[in-house]
Amino acid sequence: MAEMKGSSQDGATRYARPRHRVERLRAILNLTDPESTTAVDELASALSVSSATVRRDLAQLASQGLVLRSHGGAVRVDRGYELPIRYRETSQAAEKRRIGQAAAALVEDGAVVGFTGGTTTMEVSRALATRRDLTVVTNALNIGAELALRPNIRLVVTGGMARSASFELSGPAAERTIQDYNIDLAFIGVDGVDSNSGCTTHNDSEALTNAALVRRAARVVVVADHTKLGQVKFVKICDIDAVDLIVTDSGASEAQLAPFGAAHIEVKLA
Repeated sequence: MAEMKGSSQDGATRYARPRHRVERLRAILNLTDPESTTAVDELASALSVSSATVRRDLAQLASQGLVLRSHGGAVRVDRGYELPIRYRETSQAAEKRRIGQAAAALVEDGAVVGFTGGTTTMEVSRALATRRDLTVVTNALNIGAELALRPNIRLVVTGGMARSASFELSGPAAERTIQDYNIDLAFIGVDGVDSNSGCTTHNDSEALTNAALVRRAARVVVVADHTKLGQVKFVKICDIDAVDLIVTDSGASEAQLAPFGAAHIEVKLA
């Protein structure tokens, strides 16, 4: 996340003005309180934006069930928030493209490749779109929609229940489909990856479906920008020892990378 926190003379938290709306939405979620109302004027001051802008953002977050509007402000719904994928696409976009290119280079011609949903896995699929003789198995509707236009790729999209926040199909139907295939290389998108807690995400149903993909893969590659490293979210996808490689961006700090080295997990920087 690009914003930088600071403190003013009155002790209030201040953020450098976010460059993108997704950064502002995340900042609002960080600033709001789950137990008391955070005022619109307070949020506007902290983010250096107008009160009207904050009200529009709060309306958007409320429509996603992430905040509850109250008189003059909002209360955060404290359940491990997840921004919808259309907002996450603009976050760390350049880093995700580099990760996608680096991860795609791992795929050999003729391979069977698995994809979970996610903005970073989407970039990997785009980098592979012109490759020949690939078979792709995915539970991600957006990845399937793009690759369905490519006659050079044999595509399997699972069944399951669709989730609008991520465009992923999940549930028993998705898991049954995945269990039928032997996958050479699976690219796993995560909301957090930690050397102790493993790979985690916000949604329990998606976690089970993604775990099924991990089990069917000969090699598991986590693709995650540096903001996901060391993060632990609501539900586990898999233990860290199920991961063969993490591909992340060069923004990762030594402090973020060191625990994975200690756990003997290979990390590739893009």
